Amino acid sequence: MKYRWLFVVALLLLAVLTAQSAPTYTYLDLVKRLTDLKYLSTLPAPGDTMAQWSSYDRASKYDAATDKYLAWDANGDGSGYIRQEGEQFVFAEMKGPGCIWRMWSAAPGAGHVRIYLDGATEPTVDLPFSGYFDGKTEPFTYPALVNNMSAGQNNYVPIPYQKSCKIVADKDWGAYFHFGYETFPEGTVVPTFRVSLSPEEKAALAQADGELSAPADAFIAKARAYKYFTIPAGGKVTVGALKGSGALSGMLIMPPVVPAADMEKVLRELAIQVKWDGEAEPSVWAPLGDFFGTGPGLNKYQSYPLGMTDMVFYSRWYMPYAKGAQVEIVNDGATERQLKVFLLTEPLAAADAAKLARFHAKWHRDAFLYQRPDRLIDWPMLKTDGRGRFVGVALNVWDPRGGWWGEGDEKFFVDGEKFPSTFGTGSEDYFGYAWGNPRLFSNAYHNQTRNDNTGNNGHIAVNRWHISDAVPFQTSFEADIEKYQSNKRPTQYDCTVYWYQAGGKDLYTSVPVAERVDYYTQVAIKNADGAFEGEALKILAGNAGVQEMSGFGADKWSGNMQLFWPSGKPGGKLVVALPVDADGKYQLTTVLTKADDYGIFQFSLDDVKLGDPVDLYNNGVIPSPVIDLGAHDLTKGEHKLTIENVGKNDAAKAMYYFGMDWIKLTPVK
Repeated sequence: MKYRWLFVVALLLLAVLTAQSAPTYTYLDLVKRLTDLKYLSTLPAPGDTMAQWSSYDRASKYDAATDKYLAWDANGDGSGYIRQEGEQFVFAEMKGPGCIWRMWSAAPGAGHVRIYLDGATEPTVDLPFSGYFDGKTEPFTYPALVNNMSAGQNNYVPIPYQKSCKIVADKDWGAYFHFGYETFPEGTVVPTFRVSLSPEEKAALAQADGELSAPADAFIAKARAYKYFTIPAGGKVTVGALKGSGALSGMLIMPPVVPAADMEKVLRELAIQVKWDGEAEPSVWAPLGDFFGTGPGLNKYQSYPLGMTDMVFYSRWYMPYAKGAQVEIVNDGATERQLKVFLLTEPLAAADAAKLARFHAKWHRDAFLYQRPDRLIDWPMLKTDGRGRFVGVALNVWDPRGGWWGEGDEKFFVDGEKFPSTFGTGSEDYFGYAWGNPRLFSNAYHNQTRNDNTGNNGHIAVNRWHISDAVPFQTSFEADIEKYQSNKRPTQYDCTVYWYQAGGKDLYTSVPVAERVDYYTQVAIKNADGAFEGEALKILAGNAGVQEMSGFGADKWSGNMQLFWPSGKPGGKLVVALPVDADGKYQLTTVLTKADDYGIFQFSLDDVKLGDPVDLYNNGVIPSPVIDLGAHDLTKGEHKLTIENVGKNDAAKAMYYFGMDWIKLTPVK
C-alpha cells in the first residue's frame, strides 16, 4: 500500500512539474515556426503529437481482435468524414491546446466550411471551402502559404486554439480534404485564433511569406570561398572535418562538369555521407543529387530547406553536433570527379548540442517491405525508433508504362500506433498537388521537380518538407505510402527520407552503386498500326482526359492508354478533331472500352449520324472488337467527330463513362 501511495505522489509531482514547464506561445511564436529550421532539432516534449483529419475511405480499418487490416487499399477517398449532424458534415474534432498547420483540398467547393474554436457557438472562420485557398480573404492571402500548385489547394496559415477545435461543412463543400494539426503538451498556453490579426501578427506572416518565397540567391551568396576537391574513381574524400561542437547550417556544392547525357548516372555514382560525433556508420547517406531533394539527374528547383540552381546544390537543414562531424563524398564510378564545396557552420555549445537530436537522411529502394498479405500495398518510406521528428521525403518514381501511379495514401504510425494518426487521400495530395497533374511546380514546402511526359510515364520526382508540421515521435515512427503498381509492371520507387533522432538505431545502410543506376528499364509498348491513338486526339469540346489501362491487362489497349470521358448525364457531348491527309474515300473503324459503368453513345461525323448508337456495357473491363463506322468521302483537312451520351444499358451503373482506344481511317481503293 505504501508503494502505491508513493507511486501516486510521484505521478502528481510529475504532473505539477510538467504543468510548470509547459510553454506559453504567442501567435508570433507560432508564425516563427513556419521558417524555423533550428527548432526541428529540438527533442519533442511528452504529449506533443501531430495528426491529420482527412476524407480517406472509412472502409479501411484495423481489427484488433484478429490483428488484421481490412479493406486497406480502399480508394474512395474524396468524401469521408467523421459523422453527419443534420445537414452538416463533421470533418474534424480536436482537443487543445493545439494548432492547425496545414489545410489542403483537390476540389474545394462553394459550400461553407466552418471552424469553431474553444467551445464557441459561433464559428471563428466561416467561408466557402474555396475561400480558404483563393487568396482573397485575410489572413489567407500570403502566396507562399496559400496557393494552387498544379491543381492542389494549400493553406499553411497557423490556426491555434486553447481548448478545442471542430470543423463542419455544408453540402456542396467539394471533394477531398486534409487538416493537419499539432496537439501541444497539457498546460501549454496558446492564443485562440481570430481572423482580424494585429498589425504585428500580419507583419510576421508577411515576413515569413517573404522568406519562404525569396530566391535562394542570398543564402548561396554566403559562400565566401569554395574548396575544390577531386574524388578518385572508387574512392572517397573528406570535404569537411569539423572539430568540437557546433552546427552545420548550410551546404553548397557545385556539381561536376560532365556531358548532360551523363549527369543522371554521375549524380547517382557520387554519394554524400556524414558522421556525427565519431559514429561508426553515417547518419546521412544518399546519392549526391538525391540528397538535395530530387533525382535522378539535375532537376532545377528551389524550396526552403533544399534546392538546385544552374550552378549549385544547396541545403540549409540545421545539423548540430557535440564532438565533431565528418562530411565525405564517395565516388563509386569508374572516373574521377571534381566538385566545389562550401560548408557553413554556426557555433553551438557542447552542452546545448547534447540536448538536440541528430539529423538523418537516407536513400533507399524497397527497404523493409511488408510480407503480411494485408499490408502489401504499404511501401515504407521510413521506419525508425528513438525520439525525434520526421521532417520530409523526396520520392522518385520510375513509371515506364505511364498513366497514373499515385492513388496511394500516406500513412504515419507514431509510437507504436496500430492505426495511423495520419491517413491521406492520394500520393499527389500528400505532395501538395492534385489529379495526377504532370505540370512541374516549386514551393517552399512541396515540389514536383521532374515529370518526363504528360502521360506520367518515365521519371517523376516529388518532395514534401514538414517544417511547421514536423511529426514528433517519442519511441518509434513509421511513414508509409501506398504503392498500387507492382515492381513487375515495372513501376519502381526510391526515396530520400529526412528526420531528426536521438537514441534508437538508424536501420538504413548505404546502397551499392549497381542498385542506384540503370535499374529503370524501358518497356516496349505496342501501338495500333496506322491509327490515331484516342488519348492523342485534339479535343474540340468536352472535358476528357487520358487513362492508363495496363492495370486491366498489359498490352490489351494500344499504347496501354485510352481517351477517357466521364460523360455525365445523357445529352452530354464530346467533340474531337479527325485529321485527313488527302481527299478520298475512307473506312472509319475504332476500338472502344466496355465496362459495367460505361454508357450508350451515338457517333456523328461532321454532324451526320454514323449508324446506330453503340452500347459499351460489359460485366468487366475489356477492349471492344473493332467497330465499323462506315465508309465516307472526306476532304483534306480537319473533320469533327462527335460522341453523344444517349443513355445506358439497364444492367449498367449510372456513370455513363466513355473510353476510346484508337480510331483509324483506311483508304478505300
